[in-house]
Amino acid sequence: MSARSLRTAYGIWAPIYDAMVAGFSAPLRRRSLAHIPSEGPSRILLVGVGTGLDLPYIPKACVTVGLDLTHGMLLRARGKGAALLVEGDCEALPFADASFDTVVLHLILAVTAHAAAALREAARVLRPGGQILVLDKFLRPGQRAPLRRLVGPLLGPIATHTDLIFEEVLATCPDLRCIADEPAAVNGWFRLIRLQKAGPQG
Repeated sequence: MSARSLRTAYGIWAPIYDAMVAGFSAPLRRRSLAHIPSEGPSRILLVGVGTGLDLPYIPKACVTVGLDLTHGMLLRARGKGAALLVEGDCEALPFADASFDTVVLHLILAVTAHAAAALREAARVLRPGGQILVLDKFLRPGQRAPLRRLVGPLLGPIATHTDLIFEEVLATCPDLRCIADEPAAVNGWFRLIRLQKAGPQG
């Protein structure tokens, strides 16, 4: 799915996105974002912030930046939490290297056209020792899932990839290591994953 197609599609989805996604995803977002330290200030980047469904779960001490490709989504994110909202592409983040302590990738890797490029960009702007919090739907290596694999090439260009294998994406980012990976919903299709960037913490 190209950036232009994504912008168009999610501009259409924006008015009804919360009604369709909020209830299902709220407990998963809460579990994922509980890994952000609540004490002391830290810089958080929400990639694909969408309508701001993550914002209520970010600790108040954090300095939060939310990025999304779609202006209509960002308009709906206003007022859901204290964050600087930026329009931009997850595959070419407009931030300097090592700018953030935590990068959040909730329901974005399976949507963007090039998941590996998005993850590499997240790693680039993450400080050494920082964490990436991932929530999305992934197949596991060797998992059969014939229906998901069948519809993947059809849905990918217009909505979301149903056949993305996270381990293959992670393999393109040698400076990231997986420190937690747990099933979250739909018999483990949705997963909560924590990654850490190589280097000293602090």
